[in-house]
Amino acid sequence: MKSYKLFWNVLKRTGAVKLLCGYLLVFAAVAVAIVIVEPNINTVSDGLWYCFSVATTIGFGDYTSVTLLGRILSVLISVYSIVIIAVVPGVITSYYLESVKLRKNESTEKFLSDLERLPELSKDELEELSQKIKKFQKNRNKK
Repeated sequence: MKSYKLFWNVLKRTGAVKLLCGYLLVFAAVAVAIVIVEPNINTVSDGLWYCFSVATTIGFGDYTSVTLLGRILSVLISVYSIVIIAVVPGVITSYYLESVKLRKNESTEKFLSDLERLPELSKDELEELSQKIKKFQKNRNKK
């Protein structure tokens, strides 16, 4: 559950939620507009299919725009889709970095907590703590 919350926070902080919601609204509006302006696309589902094929740059060819406004709308949805696709790697990278940072902070907090209660630790816990310190020093010396 924590990872979903983190992912949602990353989406909100990066503005990707607004971008995605805006994209879905534009996508639906263009699909309806295509039905209105294109003589060979007669239903909203056909308009959505047309927008999908244009947005994914697949372009099946079963529906094509023939009017100037239809072509302009096709370019609009294509460019907007490319922008959305370009944002995805940034959001994923941001999410990954945040989750690594969170894990690092959690392990640091545990380590400090163990150090604070050092006299209370069992022999096994002390040995585990010693191994972690040795591993940390080894990794630090490699850098």
